[in-house]
Amino acid sequence: MTSEMSQNEVLDIFRSCGALLEGHFILSSGLRSPVFLQKTLVFAQPDKSEILCRALAEKIRAAGLDFTQVVSPAIGGIIPGYETARHLGKPAIYTERVDGVFALRRGFKVAPGEKVVVVEDIVSTGLSIRECIACIKALGAEVVAAACLVDRSGGEADIGVPLIALTEYKVPAYPADQLPPELAAIPPVKPGSRGLS
Repeated sequence: MTSEMSQNEVLDIFRSCGALLEGHFILSSGLRSPVFLQKTLVFAQPDKSEILCRALAEKIRAAGLDFTQVVSPAIGGIIPGYETARHLGKPAIYTERVDGVFALRRGFKVAPGEKVVVVEDIVSTGLSIRECIACIKALGAEVVAAACLVDRSGGEADIGVPLIALTEYKVPAYPADQLPPELAAIPPVKPGSRGLS
């Protein structure tokens, strides 16, 4: 078992993949930020993904949770959910949007009373993870905890269950009408995936 990864070790992996971007970004929440973690560039590198997800699995295991499978929100949570579940020796399934609402498809199931852990890539406001949790609870299963690689909220996002983050990385985020002048001077780009069909 390896020792817990530091924030710098986690962010160094993002940097090594060219995935720690600076500029003016429109987050999937609609908020604006000078920093964007382009996690898809990390997930394109299986060796880097394995390092992060193995460390996240160790944190989940250390929490002593009793659960039978990992559930993730599509699209962003699929790879870290699968890879983390692999290190935990648990099955991995995912929810996806059907008419704008998360649902289980493709033969994926949770049983009433079953205990699961939800694994997400990055938590900012916690919207996707809350929607995934709501889907699982509506099916009668119990979400004992959620986990993510990076908690951008610095522990402030309320997702309704305990959140295990590999690291917290508090990055400023602003409503579009409350930008600091240095951010307002840069044209915004929207690198996230929410809303794509």
